Amino acid sequence: MSIKLDTLQAALQTVLGDKVKRLDKALGELTLTVSAADYLEVARTLRDHADLRFEQLQDLCGMDYSTYKDGAPSIYSEGPRYAVISHLLSVAKNWRLRLKVFATDDDFPIVASVNDLWNSANWFEREAFDLYGIIFDGHVDLRRILTDYGFIGHPFRKDFPTSGHVEMRYDPEQKRVIYQPVTIEPREITPRIIREDNYGGLR
Repeated sequence: MSIKLDTLQAALQTVLGDKVKRLDKALGELTLTVSAADYLEVARTLRDHADLRFEQLQDLCGMDYSTYKDGAPSIYSEGPRYAVISHLLSVAKNWRLRLKVFATDDDFPIVASVNDLWNSANWFEREAFDLYGIIFDGHVDLRRILTDYGFIGHPFRKDFPTSGHVEMRYDPEQKRVIYQPVTIEPREITPRIIREDNYGGLR
């Protein structure tokens, strides 16, 4: 496995050159980070170059790194908030790669769509748009896929309230589904602890 990873790492560095922002090897996997400006070109090269040949996109998801700024120091504690992460497979070469790109604008996160390169990206990109609000430039049908079309906000963002903004219910008088403000009141629940004498045979 290590020899194969080393071969892939060398091929990536040779083929992509200065388009490689980061190339991390950990836990038997390679993660390639590229800039948003180079993302589409790099993705095309990963698919088409004879030394790489990543024919399949297995998965694509969004990430919100905002809370990394509050915790222990890490490579994500500074910099853009939103990232798109893809998992690629080369059947011909029998190797895998994680491709990561950060959107440069936290207020309007946008990266290029790779749907024209791998058509499996279609619904994955729609999901990342729906849940994180990441815009995929060039996607032909970018609309919500999991939440309702009238849904407000993007529920996987770290600042989205757990209870949401509205709730939906059926109104028998209007004979239709309606939206209304959330009726759940946030509260802290402290579990009640019962201590019994001799519990578990302890004295």
